[in-house]
Amino acid sequence: MSKSVQLPIISDTGTSACGETSSDGSRGESNVGENLINLGGTDDLASTVKRLPRWLKRPMPKGGVNFTSGLMEELGLETVCDNAKCPNRSECYSQQTATFMILGNTCTRPCGFCAVKRGRPGALELDEPDRLAQAAQRLGLKHVVITSVTRDDLEDGGADHFRQCILAVRQRIDATIEVLTPDFIDDPESVALLMQAKPEVFNHNTETVPRLYRRVRGPKSQYRWTLELLRLVKRLDPGVKTKSGLMLGLGETHDEIFDVLSDLLDADCDFLTLGQYLQPSETRYLPVVRYIPPAEFDFLGDMAKKMGFKKVASGPFVRSSYHARDMAETPV
Repeated sequence: MSKSVQLPIISDTGTSACGETSSDGSRGESNVGENLINLGGTDDLASTVKRLPRWLKRPMPKGGVNFTSGLMEELGLETVCDNAKCPNRSECYSQQTATFMILGNTCTRPCGFCAVKRGRPGALELDEPDRLAQAAQRLGLKHVVITSVTRDDLEDGGADHFRQCILAVRQRIDATIEVLTPDFIDDPESVALLMQAKPEVFNHNTETVPRLYRRVRGPKSQYRWTLELLRLVKRLDPGVKTKSGLMLGLGETHDEIFDVLSDLLDADCDFLTLGQYLQPSETRYLPVVRYIPPAEFDFLGDMAKKMGFKKVASGPFVRSSYHARDMAETPV
């Protein structure tokens, strides 16, 4: 039988992503002590939380969404906002911003959490960097975030395509650039190729704690390499700002979270994001073990700041590139 402990009651007020009020207009009133955290093994992932708590319900923003989505369709571009079913899509699109997803819309990794289509990808679109740069220009972006599917079928994992996208954006606009990359597993040469373009922010998500790594990220991903990748990027460019994030609610414990944060700091990671895992659908994807209350996200974020991260975003709706420009402007 698995064991559960009750967390201490923290503040009865909380915030969602980046310090905003909860979507129902409240401050996320919830005693952390009312929510049990499971300390069992990975078998406990089989327990599913069905009911969506009120702090994960939010109003739809008005205006601007059609312009952004129409532009992506016109230029034949993919966004992680659409493909990963991001809960912040409407908010970001209404503000005429998006996270570009390059290298196609089909991933070669079977991650248990991600809504992006998996399978055999198509050929690279050689004009994609220019189309992406056009979109960034027409949206008036000052901070451009570029991510991708994982392309294990390519010799360099898509690193040179990332590099070309960064260079194309810089030819058109004066903007800072953030890349949210796959892991380029055990391939430092490809990482070095990408880093030749000198993005201002390099983001690679840890996603979860080591105990859950294989089940969440699949058999090919390695916790060890995730940390080494962040170290490698800093060695290649000591001036780059590095960033990583975790999804919570998959059965991790506080002790496990803090161990990961300590490892990230040892890897010289500057920025951290913590957000709620949301199951894309009830088929195929990992179930939500627990919905983390806003007050508990506040507690974890405060602890992360005290541990030494330069900037932390912690809340139910926080995602890797949510309000990314605010974080990117933080000096390190």
